[in-house]
Amino acid sequence: MSTVDPTTSRDATLRELRDNDRFILVTHEHPDGDALGSLVAMHEILTALGKDSVMFVAAEEFPLPYEYRFFVFDGLVSQAPPDLDQRTVIFLDCGNIDRNALDAVKGDDVRIVNIDHHHDNTRFGTIDHVVEEASCTAEIVWDLMRELEVMPTSTIADALYVGLVTDTGKFMYENTGTRAHLMAAELIAAGVDVNAVYRRLYEEMPYSKLELLALGLANLRRYDDGRVTFTILHRADFHKADAEESSSEGLIDHLRSVRGTKVAAVARELLADGNERPPIRKKVSLRATDGEVDVSMIARAGGGGGHRQAAGFTTELSEDELVAFLREQVTLQLGPPSLG
Repeated sequence: MSTVDPTTSRDATLRELRDNDRFILVTHEHPDGDALGSLVAMHEILTALGKDSVMFVAAEEFPLPYEYRFFVFDGLVSQAPPDLDQRTVIFLDCGNIDRNALDAVKGDDVRIVNIDHHHDNTRFGTIDHVVEEASCTAEIVWDLMRELEVMPTSTIADALYVGLVTDTGKFMYENTGTRAHLMAAELIAAGVDVNAVYRRLYEEMPYSKLELLALGLANLRRYDDGRVTFTILHRADFHKADAEESSSEGLIDHLRSVRGTKVAAVARELLADGNERPPIRKKVSLRATDGEVDVSMIARAGGGGGHRQAAGFTTELSEDELVAFLREQVTLQLGPPSLG
């Protein structure tokens, strides 16, 4: 579908932002910090340019995870606006068009600007500005903002910083480069309160989240000399902890930190699919600890996608079938585990 050479995608995107007046901004389902930060920042940038911009987030995504509820969504819609056919659609941080709930933007006659950093992006846009070496989509939005000569307000700076911090794992993941730190320095100079953002994202957690973490750690198992570290959160765990689905975020970081782990995997049974009988759909999150395993390949084999270091998919496999699938996929990349 793409009609623009990748080498000119930045210029084409800038031209699109300058020349058009009406936009709708969308991102992927279950939006994370980079998705929401990029969404809010791009909306504010376009508004500063005098454009008519609205953000789409499906109603079922609310309430958002507690750490993102400080975002102000002025110009938010949860249904397609009546003038959708007159708006340029900007996808942010979305590797596949099917990961968005706004079905009306999936026709061939829709003009789409696809802004993303996932290496497995399917290039579904009219313009595909996919920068794989960027640490996050927020970094790409920051670059466009600078070229458009928009000064970052506190709202823009905070939103971009959230995207940067969350997608680099607090600057610890391998996607953290010089440019990420330069971006952070500029945003801090623009007024970001680093401590306040940190507290919003990583502290002040509900007690129910801590209870769910304990249940997830209690379900932990390791396979194949410890190179696969796995846990599952059942519906009963969420009910016992009185926790929201989003409360499972962060559990996987504890698994990832265990010595010897090559792939950390957290499966959680979905609460809101209305299906009380097997098979119960599960959302599976994957993290790699080094460059030896590309978890996006595992996710794609399961029908999902993501980054080499962080990916995910949704499945109806049973718990045992899922574990067998993960072990098989890791073996395909690393070879059989040692017998000793």
